[in-house]
Amino acid sequence: MATRYRLAGGAIGVAAMLVAAVTLSACSGSAAAQIDYVVDGPLVTYNANTVVGAASAGAQAFARTLAGFSYHGPDGQTVADRDFGTVAVVSGSPLVLDYQIADNAVYSDGKPVTCDDLVLAWAAQSGRYPDFNAATRAGYLDIANVECLPGQKKARVSFIPDRGVVDYNQLFTATSLMPSHVIADQLHVDVTAALLSGNTQLVQQIARLWNTIWDLKPGLDLKNFPSSGPYKIERILDGGAVVLVANDRWWGPRAVTKRITVWPQGPDIQDRVNNRSVDVVDVAAGSSGTLTTPDNYERADSPSAGIEQLIFAPQGPLSQPKARRALALCTPRDTLARDAGVPIANSRLNPAADDPATAGDGAAEAGQFAKADPGAARDALGGAPMTVRIGYHGPNARLAVNVGVITKSCAAAGITVANVALDTSGPQALRDGKIDVLLASTGGAAGSGSTGSSAMDAYDLHTGNGNNLSGYTNPQVDGAIAALAVSADPAERVRLLGEAAPILWGDMPTLPLYRQQRTLLRSKKMYAVSKNPTRWGAGWNMDRWALVQ
Repeated sequence: MATRYRLAGGAIGVAAMLVAAVTLSACSGSAAAQIDYVVDGPLVTYNANTVVGAASAGAQAFARTLAGFSYHGPDGQTVADRDFGTVAVVSGSPLVLDYQIADNAVYSDGKPVTCDDLVLAWAAQSGRYPDFNAATRAGYLDIANVECLPGQKKARVSFIPDRGVVDYNQLFTATSLMPSHVIADQLHVDVTAALLSGNTQLVQQIARLWNTIWDLKPGLDLKNFPSSGPYKIERILDGGAVVLVANDRWWGPRAVTKRITVWPQGPDIQDRVNNRSVDVVDVAAGSSGTLTTPDNYERADSPSAGIEQLIFAPQGPLSQPKARRALALCTPRDTLARDAGVPIANSRLNPAADDPATAGDGAAEAGQFAKADPGAARDALGGAPMTVRIGYHGPNARLAVNVGVITKSCAAAGITVANVALDTSGPQALRDGKIDVLLASTGGAAGSGSTGSSAMDAYDLHTGNGNNLSGYTNPQVDGAIAALAVSADPAERVRLLGEAAPILWGDMPTLPLYRQQRTLLRSKKMYAVSKNPTRWGAGWNMDRWALVQ
């Protein structure tokens, strides 16, 4: 399995380079020096592993700025990044992996990439240290220990017995490895020693910095933002755009385009397309309204691996299951899905369309919530009125319409809905009690939000997970999610999903609506740009992009 994984990575990486080279040589022009790229959400942090970072467009922007042992290809598959390093299976039971970082791997500030970065990624996301505001523990929770001699290029990762995570190649991937030496230099401590020894006081200080030191603001000190990929941050513009330039210390194939400016989605996309001031747009379909495609652009719509859903706050009017069920009963899921041009999504733990388990997973329990039933919603509340605030990251035309549809339908049940367009993090607004429901994709993301693995995505309903925004906890569901992560048996997966579905429909921590669709708009002069259903989006191979002049 490991050999096939590595060979696939090499083949796809070489193919991408050849495509770019052949395309450019076949054209009369040369690659432009600058590309403008529009992404879903805000760019608020370099660390896409925090709760806020994972829900932002950080992964779309920094997939080739913070490299890892793998990246996610055009179908969401993990692809080995052999420029960064290699992964070897030492033992299958218990699972033991050896990670070897490339000898010449160095950050843009000249500091080497070392196993210390793996220790930090594991410690932050393992759940062992609660001060880290990590989005997910999936996979890292199951690692027993990471053997690392500080400053070295090799790490041995041993998993807990009987916890052989099937999708282990999702770990230590692009954007997951942050530069631990930045924290070490700030605190003047050995970060790895502190984490492996469990020094509580130092771990708290390390966690505070991991949570905040990589926040993005205009005028920031770029010494804390070194790159381990083909691009590095040059500056942050007013309005939140990030300017990336080729990293002269990158040891792999050079980036084709010298500069890419990544723009957070705004209300002016159509104007920018019309005046040709943007080259690539990768956003949720319908989020910019009716986006027309001029003759000099190409458009492709495709499904993401993320599920658009209502995520209920653990406090406020929807803190009890009966209230959540009432709102679900008056929500016309069929209409919302039809407007998006896709089927209703019924499964919370397994949204993959090509998985045979999906057809039966939760279908029976979900049936009563397919169409709006205001009478049943009113009865669920005992005739009492209720007011709820539904928020989403704006501007987003499709989600604004969705809230409007829910508002009209639920009014007949005595439920008043307030529409809240957020200009800040949706997960943070939900946590802070500023809204009662977050309308967003997997993990509260404006974009896809998905890892590309349904087993990993399922952890957003696991007790203690950072992106478990509804604060949901159920031992049976936790058991099913944990078992899904280590099971490759389709029959066993069907059984686990079947056991969890009725519990989740009864407790209603979230209400799945439909699979988020994606729109990829690109200039006809752009080459090597392709879709991606995961949170990393089209930016997965931006170092191969070329705009031919």
